[in-house]
Amino acid sequence: MPTEHIFLLADNQFITQVGLRWVIRQTYSDALIREVADKRALLKVLSEGKTSVVILDYTLCDFREVDELLVINKRYPAVHWILFSAELGEPLIRRLSFEPAFSLLLKESAAEEIRAALATALSGKPYHCRAIEGLLRSHPQPKEVEALTPTEREVLRLIASGKSVKEIAALRSSSAHTIITHKKNIFRKLQVNNVYEATKYALKAGWVELVEYYI
Repeated sequence: MPTEHIFLLADNQFITQVGLRWVIRQTYSDALIREVADKRALLKVLSEGKTSVVILDYTLCDFREVDELLVINKRYPAVHWILFSAELGEPLIRRLSFEPAFSLLLKESAAEEIRAALATALSGKPYHCRAIEGLLRSHPQPKEVEALTPTEREVLRLIASGKSVKEIAALRSSSAHTIITHKKNIFRKLQVNNVYEATKYALKAGWVELVEYYI
């Protein structure tokens, strides 16, 4: 019967690979452990559909930005991710702290926290080490955005796909003035200042499919 504990180590530091293998073997003797050194190899293994948990050093892997990682997560929703790095920036931590498929762990974390992260990830739940929990508690949470109407979401989808105001107006049989008003309301509600920021929000929310662009 195949093992249920399938770990993929996406970390190109030899000492980290050895240490993680030891901790995983000590905790799950039946674990299957595979290793990759870059994004291309990571995607190839994920495409096989067998990975349970990816342990990723985000700072060492060749991702252009966190949105790219989130798109990959959407493509493989059954996979849980443990970001295991020596240093994670606060914007990245705050962005991923709201994502249920991501656990956040620093390489300075104690063995007990690494084991806890492994167990929690296998159960499909997020885990944050004590240092990251402390950072999240030390600052106020970002303000939640106001919900978009279905029409605004559709207009945002069209904006994010590269359509101009005139093109959107023609597609929706509306006036350019109406689309401009929708656009202003969308930016205000999402607390963004331009199309780029609005597109990133739409991508994160899953309203726009840009997988091929990022991968």
